[in-house]
Amino acid sequence: MRIALIAHDEQKDTLVEFARAHADVLATHDLLATGTTGKRLNEETDLTVERKSSGPLGGDMQIGAEVVNGDCHGVVFLRDPLTAQPHEPDISALMRICDVHDVPLATNPAGAAHVVEGIGEAP
Repeated sequence: MRIALIAHDEQKDTLVEFARAHADVLATHDLLATGTTGKRLNEETDLTVERKSSGPLGGDMQIGAEVVNGDCHGVVFLRDPLTAQPHEPDISALMRICDVHDVPLATNPAGAAHVVEGIGEAP
């Protein structure tokens, strides 16, 4: 299974800690991430993460395309709900694509744990 990991700037530390805590499960999946998030995950964990462009430069849309093509089976997107993002339309589009294609999407660490732990059990 293939899981996307995305985090806004204010959530990157949280995602790195999440990845460390769930490294045993995440290591059994193919992982992809937007630019800076993927860079941090590659540098700060023992996980191998394929990097896409940064979110504002189209990385969210690249991951959305993988969802549409059936190549991404779950998305962890730790958003910063208190800060407006310049690429908000792309974020909304990714969330919509996940809904349309019935791909699990988590936007907080509690939901992320359920997605990561449960995705391997999906039929």
